[in-house]
Amino acid sequence: MIGTYANTCAILLGTSIGCLLKRGISKKYEEALFTVMGLAALGIGLENVINNMPKSHYPVLFIVSLAIGALVGTWLNLDERFARLIKHFGGKSQLVKGLATGILLCCIGALSIVGPVMAAVRHDSTMLFTNATLDFVTTMVFGASFGWGMLLVAPVLFCWQGGIYLVAKYLSADFFTGPLVTEIAIVGGFLIATTGLSLLKIKEIKTLNILPSLLVPVIFFIIKDFTGLF
Repeated sequence: MIGTYANTCAILLGTSIGCLLKRGISKKYEEALFTVMGLAALGIGLENVINNMPKSHYPVLFIVSLAIGALVGTWLNLDERFARLIKHFGGKSQLVKGLATGILLCCIGALSIVGPVMAAVRHDSTMLFTNATLDFVTTMVFGASFGWGMLLVAPVLFCWQGGIYLVAKYLSADFFTGPLVTEIAIVGGFLIATTGLSLLKIKEIKTLNILPSLLVPVIFFIIKDFTGLF
């Protein structure tokens, strides 16, 4: 899991550097950074959707996933619960948007999903080292934009990649097929784009309430593998 350790450390280091650079930045420049992060999130989200949708073998799965995820997340009231938790520890409401964006950008993508599988099966951490480099640069900007609270992205990524690594190594590497990664990338792309819309103040979307959508493709493929349907 050396690649995951490197990726986690890259996020911690990048965020810390960004937070140190944040000192002395006026409100005007903070707003400029928020706008840039919103544009970046919107662009990356749309890129994931556009690039992966033609590869999908189940063209309505992302619609079903988003619908079910939104219903479940709204019922659980994930966004408000998380916001209360952040405020309880002295965080600002803007940090909730930053964390949602940072976690999705760092965790949802082929490098962060296929990378741990390659590390577990072929002992090849190249994809994870590449992801670590990208996350290092990204989290510097996030740290400068949203502050020290963005360090929370690191343990989330570690659990995410670590979980995939353990499943691939001890259960089934074949589960993380190209079609599954494609469907997760499409749904994740929409979620990343929603955080961009929120940061740009175009539309206030509670992205965390849609987060369970990412589980729907996983459940779908588990059912598919066990039953032979679809």
